[in-house]
This record gives sequence, structure tokens and C-alpha cells, in this order.
Amino acid sequence: MATQEISSLPTPSEPSPRPLIGKGWVQGVALVMIFGFLVMGILAYRTYTAAMPMPDKVVSESGQVLFTSDDIIKGQELFQARGLMQYGSVLGHGAYLGPDYTAEYLRMATDEVANQFRAEGVAEPRDRVVSEFRTNRYNPENKTLVFTNHQTAAFERIQNHYAAFFGENSTKYGLRPELITDKTQIRQLTAFFAWTAWAAAAERPGHKYSYTNNWPAEQRVDNGPTAAVIVWSALSLVALLGGIGILFGVYGRWSQQVGWHSAEATNLSFRQPGEVSLTPAQRATVWFFAVVSVLFLAQTLLGAAAEHYRADLSTFFGLDLARILPYNLARTWHLQLALFWTAAAFLAGGIFLVPFIARREPKRQATLAYVLLGAVALVVFGSLISEALSIYGVIPEGGLFSQQWEYLDLPRLWQILLVIGLFVWIAIVWRGIRARLKGESKMNMPWLFFFSGLAIPAFYAVGLLATSDTHYTVADFWRFWVVHLWVEDFLELFTTVMVAYLFVLLGVVRERIALGVIFLDVILYSAGGVIGTMHHLYFSGTPVEHMALGAFFSAAEVIPLTFLTVEAWAFLQLGARQQSGDGNPFPHRWAVMFLVAVGFWNFLGAGIFGFLINLPVVSYYQIGTALTANHGHAAMMGVYGMLAVGLAMFAFRYMIPADKWPEKLARLSFWCMNIGLAWMVFVTLLPLGVMQLYSSVNEGYFEARSLGYITRPGNAVLEWLRLPGDLILIVGGVLPFVWIALLALRHFRSGTTVDELPEHPLYTEVSAVPEPASAPPASAGPASGAPASRAPASED
Repeated sequence: MATQEISSLPTPSEPSPRPLIGKGWVQGVALVMIFGFLVMGILAYRTYTAAMPMPDKVVSESGQVLFTSDDIIKGQELFQARGLMQYGSVLGHGAYLGPDYTAEYLRMATDEVANQFRAEGVAEPRDRVVSEFRTNRYNPENKTLVFTNHQTAAFERIQNHYAAFFGENSTKYGLRPELITDKTQIRQLTAFFAWTAWAAAAERPGHKYSYTNNWPAEQRVDNGPTAAVIVWSALSLVALLGGIGILFGVYGRWSQQVGWHSAEATNLSFRQPGEVSLTPAQRATVWFFAVVSVLFLAQTLLGAAAEHYRADLSTFFGLDLARILPYNLARTWHLQLALFWTAAAFLAGGIFLVPFIARREPKRQATLAYVLLGAVALVVFGSLISEALSIYGVIPEGGLFSQQWEYLDLPRLWQILLVIGLFVWIAIVWRGIRARLKGESKMNMPWLFFFSGLAIPAFYAVGLLATSDTHYTVADFWRFWVVHLWVEDFLELFTTVMVAYLFVLLGVVRERIALGVIFLDVILYSAGGVIGTMHHLYFSGTPVEHMALGAFFSAAEVIPLTFLTVEAWAFLQLGARQQSGDGNPFPHRWAVMFLVAVGFWNFLGAGIFGFLINLPVVSYYQIGTALTANHGHAAMMGVYGMLAVGLAMFAFRYMIPADKWPEKLARLSFWCMNIGLAWMVFVTLLPLGVMQLYSSVNEGYFEARSLGYITRPGNAVLEWLRLPGDLILIVGGVLPFVWIALLALRHFRSGTTVDELPEHPLYTEVSAVPEPASAPPASAGPASGAPASRAPASED
């Protein structure tokens, strides 16, 4: 069959001064963003002015100073620096092996006060205990909080408990021996816990619930779900059902104009590996991806070690692991590396795509990429070393090198350097793409690629507002801008742009179609995702409007994920496009399969599992339990992990010679990563989380978060059942990926290296030319009147 190349269709390589998207899309994005961040500004103001108060001093009834605001802050800094937020939690936020110290202090204090009343002859002290703790004795004028004599005695005795717990020369709790032995530090740490426990029980002025909206559930102080918890849970469900109904209505009306279904059909001939020339900077990214694979392996091994503590706290197959790698250090590194290796893959992916977009590369771009790689390595290994030294007590708390808040664990100095490194990355991207941006509408794909990349350093930098001595509630507000807004909104935006642009560069969708998908996703994600950040702050000492808005809008976050499932088949078909003439196969089957997995885990991990724990009434009982870990693993690894591996596979396909490409290893890696993650979620984390939620509702939150509950025989069996899934993921999924990365590193210089690329670097467009039909019948002779004869068929 004859073919000819099409040149009349618009191409992504041609700059267009006119926007390829309608003004309505732009206005929709602008309205959503303005509304979302206006509300967030109001909530920020309320966070600063209506958070649970930190007293200048806490005194006994006789006026004796028990502790001051400086003691609370020092205790908070110590809590971070010694990695206790990666062991237990405060106000529900932190790790899940150790107790929640807010709930623990409140339980110990109420039991101690009840015992004092009994010693005084009160047979049924419950009502007296409730009155002691729910009465708010804080004076906002002189910023002084008064503890009753009973609360004062409890505070003094609870210090002995923490001195014994953190000072014990043992690893039986999963911590290093004699973690904290200084009496002053024990007093400061206890002061921090006591402050949060006071706020959890004392009634907010003018209301019948505490500063933490009656969290935790604790019968001893009459803490139970408030009316707001119940009402906003119900309204969240209404918002979800209504939003999904509207989505399907709009999709049914405009399904041919929005989403991947609207792609025009064209015949393509994909350039095969070996035919595609790469630039020096693109070849340099193989070092990024190689480092990514090694960090990925280290992160999963650390995760397995941290998980073993939950299965067998006392020993690691006969080794006293806690003396070398205590649980809080293993979890710190596990969590940090999860962010590091996925972010590094995004940086490399951006650098790799830029030459395909611009079709040329400026000089010394590869040198800048190697400089960035060195900076990333410095931040990664510098922060990991500093965190270990901080947990081991070598580095004092509250300094530039001491550990910080969970998810932002890297010490202050490394946070600053990471922000600088991210801005250096976007400068490299700008340098590579600026020639293409000239004369291009700011609403078209090249500019969206740049703007979405710029949002990554800009919104990560917001986390710098959460310093180690910032008021806990205020720090939670700003750190969840990073955990939620940066990860779940703006990294999601960059993800959408990169995936859409990848298909534009491959020729399987037109830029106009990709723009429609991007703008629709931005509107849907941001409509719920911006204000939905507040679902993390239900019980962090914020006023009730944070819960109301956070619950209502976080329910809307499931709506775009529902859209992804509706479009899943059309998305999958994009990777199946093949040219019908020369038979060149689509070279990125496994990269696309990883992107398909992203959609699946986005809906399941971020959508279903996220919505489950975001309902206020569920979050009230389960925050800090295995259900939180279930959502975190399914969403983080399932979405950003799979995307990072998919980007690497896309780049590796052009770096590894076609005859060296390990097709079987790529297939094995894909299936084992997904099977291992599914095993982890459905065999261990989800059933454990449901059981822990049941225990929290039935027995109490303190009981459900205790080491005694976690180490129950039945729970330990479920923890052990995670072992096969971990082995499948690490051995069958990660190790083959590492091998493919090393193979790419070995061959990354093979092939042609250029500074300029053709108009269509990755494909050519072709069109089938039909066979000519037979000649028309000859006309009858004018005189004979005989029937016309047919001429023989001829070929062109």
C-alpha cells in the first residue's frame, strides 16, 4: 500500500502566537485559583488568631511556675530532633509505632487525678475529673494557664514515666538505648505533651468542645464527636455524590469535546530506539535515573526494616537492629527517600523532555544538569547524615542541622538548599525552552510546562514557614501546604502536563486536545484540592471552620479521580496506536503501562482510601492508624512512584540499543511492583486499619494506638503476612528496575548525539493512499448503438 507524509496538520513543534484553548478554560482556572487561595488566606489568618493558645507560663494554684512557653518550644524542638515524630505522634500527626503522646498524656493525667480523688475519699471521681480537665483556666490577658493541684501533681509524676521510658538502657521499644536522659529535657518534653493534652480537653471559650474539636476520643474527659464532626461528614458525602453527578452530566453532554476520547485519529510511524537522536543533556539524565533507582531500592529496604519492627519489635532475625538502625531513623530515611527519588525522577523527566519540546539545546546544558545532579546528591546525603546525627543526639535540637517536622524532616539548612536546587532546575528548564517560548501564546503547552514546573519550587518553599519553634498549629498549617498542596495539587499538575506533553510529542494526541485535558484537570483538582488541604487540620487546634471547609472540599477531590477512571480506556488506547504501513511498533508499552497504573492507584489510593480517612467522623477515630498508612502507601507509591518509574522507562527506551532492551525485565518489574503494592495494601494495611479503627471506636483511641494493641498476636500475624508482598515488590519489581537503569548507564553514550532535533523527533505522520478504482465504462459509439465495453483495470 502506498503512503505519503502529511504536512498540513498543525504540529506541536510549530510555535503558535494564538492560544489553542478557549478563553473560557482560562477564566475557569483563574476563578478556581482566586477563590481557593482567597479562602486559604482567610484560613491562614484564622490559624494565627484562633489556634489553641500557647501560655507564657503554666502555674499551680499556689503560683508556682511549672513550665513556660520556652519549655514548650524546647520540648517541641526535642520531639522533632530526636525523631520522636517518626516514632509516635502528637495530635494524631506523626508515626504509628509509638503512642500518640497527646492521648497518652491525657490518659495518664486523668487516671492520676482520679486516683488522687479516690485517696481523698471520693468514691466516684469521674465527674470531678471531667470538671478538672474541661474547665478552661487560661487567662488571655496575662497569658497564664493555671493547673489545679491535682493536675500539678500529675504533671510531676508523668515526668517520671517519660524519664524511665526514654532513658531506659534497652531497645525493647524500637528506640536506641538511653535516648533522652537529661532531666531538663524530660521536663521540657513533658511540658510539650502536657500543653497539647490540655488543649485537647479544655473547652474553647464560648463553645462546649475543646480546642481540638474534642479530639482524641476519651471518655474520661467527655471527649466525643462534636456536632460539626457528624454534620460535615454527612455534607461531605452530599458534596461527593452531587459533584460526581454533575461530572457525569457534563461528560455525557461534551464527551466528544473533552478528555482523551476527543483525540483525532491519525496514522503514525514511530521512530524506533536507535533512530532517535538525543542531546547531551538528555544523555546526562541517565545518571539521575540511575541514582533514582538506587535510592528507590534503599527506600524499600528501609521500609521493610521499619515494617519488621511492627511484626517483631524485639529482634530483627536475631539481630538487635535498634542499636544500629532504630525505628525512628529507619522511618525517617524511608519517608525522606520516598520524596527524594520521586522528585529527582521528575527533575530528570523535565530535563529530558525539554529538547524534544524546543527541538534544540543550548550549549553547556549538560554541564548544568551534572551540576544539578551534584547538588541533589549533596542535599540527599547531607540531610540523611544530619538526621542520623540529630536522632543520635550528636546535633543539638533547634539548629540548622537538627531534624524538623514529619515529611519535612530534612534539617533547615538542607531545606533551604533544596529550594535553591529546585529553582536552579527550573532555570535549566527555562534556559532550554526559552527559544520555543518566544512567539508562543502563554496558554499553550510550552508555557504550561514551564509554569507547572515553576510551581514546584515555589510551593515547596512555603514549607520554610514551618520552623522547628513555630507554634504547633501554625506549623501544621504550613507543612501541609507542602504535604498536600505541593504533592497532591501542584505535583499532580506537573504530572498531568508531563504525561499530556509526552503523548503530544509522540504524536498520538494534538496539542489542542492535551490542553483541554490539562485545563479540565486543573479546574477539577484545584476546586477541591486547594481548600481540601484543611482536612489534615481537623484536630490540630484550629477553629471549626477549618474542619467544615476541609471536609466539604476534600470530598470534591475524588471527582477528578472519577474522571480518570471514565477516561482510562481511551488513555490506554493512546499507547496502542500503530502505523498501518510500515508496521513500526509503539516503543513505549511499559512506560505507558506504568502511566496506566498511575491512574488506577490515583483512583484507589488517593481517591477511595483518601476519602475513607478524610471524612471527619472517620478521621476522628482513625487518624494516625494503619488506615492512614494504607492511604499513604497506595497514593505515594502508586501515583508518584509509578510515574517516576514510567518516566525512567521512557528515557531508558531511547538510551538502550534496541537489541539490548530487556523486555522481559520491564514486564517483570511492572507486574511485581503493582502486585507487591496491592499485596501490601489489601493483605496487611487495609485489614489492620479497619481492625484498628474498630478498636478505636469500641475500646478507645489510646488503646488502639498503644504498643500493646499493635503487638497482639493476631495483628502480628497480619504484619508478617506483608513479607511476601515486600519480597515481590523489592526482588521482582525494584531490582529489575535497578538492572535496567545500570544497563542504560552502560549504553547511554550509544547512538547519535545532536544539539538540534528534527521537527518530529519521535514520529512521522503518514496517510494511507487507497488503491485506484477500475476505469469507468467506455461511452457507446455514436453510430453503432452497441453496448459499451469496459476498459481493463489499470494501476496508477
